[in-house]
Amino acid sequence: MRYRTLGGTGIEVSVHCLGTMMFGSVGNPDHADCARILHTALDQGINFVDTADMYSSGESEEIVGKALKGRREDVVLATKVHFPMGEGPNRGGNSRRWITHEVEESLRRLGTDWIDLYQVHRPDPATDIEETLSVLTDLVRAGKIRAFGCSTFPAEDLVDAFHVSERRGYGKFRTEQPPYSLVTRGIERSVLPTTQRLNMGVLTWSPLASGFLSGKVRKNQPVDLASGRAALTPHRFDPALPANASKFEAVEQLAELADGLGRTLPELALAFVTSHPAVTSVIIGPRTMDQLTGLLKGADLTLDDATLDRIDEIVPPGTDLHHYQSDGLWQSPALTDPLKRRRPPQARSAA
Repeated sequence: MRYRTLGGTGIEVSVHCLGTMMFGSVGNPDHADCARILHTALDQGINFVDTADMYSSGESEEIVGKALKGRREDVVLATKVHFPMGEGPNRGGNSRRWITHEVEESLRRLGTDWIDLYQVHRPDPATDIEETLSVLTDLVRAGKIRAFGCSTFPAEDLVDAFHVSERRGYGKFRTEQPPYSLVTRGIERSVLPTTQRLNMGVLTWSPLASGFLSGKVRKNQPVDLASGRAALTPHRFDPALPANASKFEAVEQLAELADGLGRTLPELALAFVTSHPAVTSVIIGPRTMDQLTGLLKGADLTLDDATLDRIDEIVPPGTDLHHYQSDGLWQSPALTDPLKRRRPPQARSAA
């Protein structure tokens, strides 16, 4: 297992990070089996574990906390805050009120006195970034967290947060956690160059594009749209939809490339993500022990220039063939709110 420094924190983390979104009712409800997966990952050299308060409504954090008993000192533990936890107003977001409350809940569920990396799971247009950075800085000073970061923030928000931190003397976002894969390369345009300039660590999620790069989804094979990841977002896996044609074609060429290397498509996918100089660690999210074993088989793979050039030919840099925005993930209000793109009628007539 290889290790890299997490942004400017001085913390050394494994290039593969164990993501636990599948621990709990959403994925694997067997707590003992999840613990075995986590322990096997640690035994294989992984020292970085990522979870979130909202994964299975807190159950994932509870599983991780129990599994880490006796091994907490050896693990860099990351979790996230933002999404609603329960019904009613003020039960989510990036406000001081909510973060102050929810960090205590995460500490309780994880059974720990500190969190190594506390991440804001999505931007919150309703909360000033100054408010968020202020409370996160206070949590570092209180010893409840060691560092903080963000997830799925656009480049302009990263820059804005950096300047607010500089101007106000707050701590900085040390990491960003974006989606990145062979067929989801949009962050290469501005997010990854920005994180490099700001000396931020990068933890990428969904390296298999929600299962599309698992090797089981192929152009001329039937796709079961009623089970697994495909059931959650069937529009992304349906070969009959014209919007998916280029993605299916790319997968065929990428699978052929992997075969030529004597590797599997998932192994190629993970090696591609970790080859980018801005990426610190790639998050793998196994639901079963077999999945973990299969993903770690490619931990030693590095890609030469010829292979990376061929990947660029198949999926050009900065191109997103596999989109996440349509699944209800965060989008800028500038895109989702028509009123932010239109002058009031009176102002239009005056102009």
